[in-house]
Amino acid sequence: MPRNRKLNLPLFIAWRYLFAKKTHNAINIITLVSVTGVAVGAMALVVVLSVFNGFEKLILSLFNSFHPDFEITLIEGKTFSMSDFPADELNSVPGVLNYSEVLEETGLIRYMDRQHLVTLRGADENYAAVTGVDTMLVRGEFLLTHNERDYLVLGQGVSLVVNASIHDLLNPIEVYLPRRGRTAGLHPSQAFRSSAGFAGGVFAVQSEYDMEYVIAPVRLMRRLLDYEDQVSSLFVSTDPSYNYRVIHEQIQEIAGPGYLVRNRLQQQDFLYRIMRSEKWAIFLILSFILVIAAFNIVGSLTMLVIEKRRDIPVLRSMGAARNTIGKVFLMEGVLISLAGAVFGITAGGLISWLQMKYGLISLQGEGVFIVDAYPVSVELTDLLLVGVTVFCIGILASLLPLRRIRAYTEKPPSD
Repeated sequence: MPRNRKLNLPLFIAWRYLFAKKTHNAINIITLVSVTGVAVGAMALVVVLSVFNGFEKLILSLFNSFHPDFEITLIEGKTFSMSDFPADELNSVPGVLNYSEVLEETGLIRYMDRQHLVTLRGADENYAAVTGVDTMLVRGEFLLTHNERDYLVLGQGVSLVVNASIHDLLNPIEVYLPRRGRTAGLHPSQAFRSSAGFAGGVFAVQSEYDMEYVIAPVRLMRRLLDYEDQVSSLFVSTDPSYNYRVIHEQIQEIAGPGYLVRNRLQQQDFLYRIMRSEKWAIFLILSFILVIAAFNIVGSLTMLVIEKRRDIPVLRSMGAARNTIGKVFLMEGVLISLAGAVFGITAGGLISWLQMKYGLISLQGEGVFIVDAYPVSVELTDLLLVGVTVFCIGILASLLPLRRIRAYTEKPPSD
């Protein structure tokens, strides 16, 4: 017998067993239930992982509008002088588009009779182009200076707390920052420096940021903090068509060992790890459900072995080895698993595509969410992972009934 036919013999017999009519209709029903159970489990895995991918990309895109491609900070210390940093060399790095000087400090803002503790982020004229925060405005415009006036861009939560109006040019927003170094005297006014600005716009990124941040002109921050050209960080924007790892290494080389260069994911490392861990926790839970569904494969193969117990001695008498007979029923379980995986992955991919295309399942609460329907993103790696998981579970489930074959190969079956 040719070698390729010998290798395909177990698969050929398993294929015939799968579609052949059984004497007991229950076996056909259990086999169909097995395929359906595996298919439903695989479909659930694909859909849930795709929804997690969609939410992950949505959340990261929102945070990306507030964070740059790369952020340069001191490893030790709070601020550094721009005269000590080779900022001009950043523009020579292939793929670097621009950079922005940022100076952050905790302070207090007061509008009329309301006040709120915030993080003031001083930004220059390149900030909007580097971060894209201007695309997240819900009112007004991204305006920091105009006609020698200072303007503030408030987070939506901050705006609600102080009830600031972007059209009020009669009542400015007062900004208070603590004086650097020791202060003489006990009066609170001697411990703070203050200035005033007007609300230019309101942004909405995420509730945590919206309740905390106010973007102000960097010149205002330096004046209040008595700085000349100090910054707390540099924000760098890059061309996405370039390799970000190469850009990261080149920026780090320019900055030197005293500076820390972080990409987007490193700036949001905790959030990213939380989302990843939640995704894989759900994956493991659904995989356990898939394992339970795979017990139908054990029942189907066990009944099939009992049904075909008379065929086993015949195959042995024709020269089939015990391992070959075992492979027949192993292939039967693999075919059931593959059939369920194909149907499940196809159905899951189709449901995810329909959700992406038409938004079939909407989020409840009109006007509350950023998107109207559940965000979905199908990734090829997830489909491959689901396929491999189903295949492995199917093989393990198929190994359990094989011990019955040994008994039938050692003695002839009785009626």
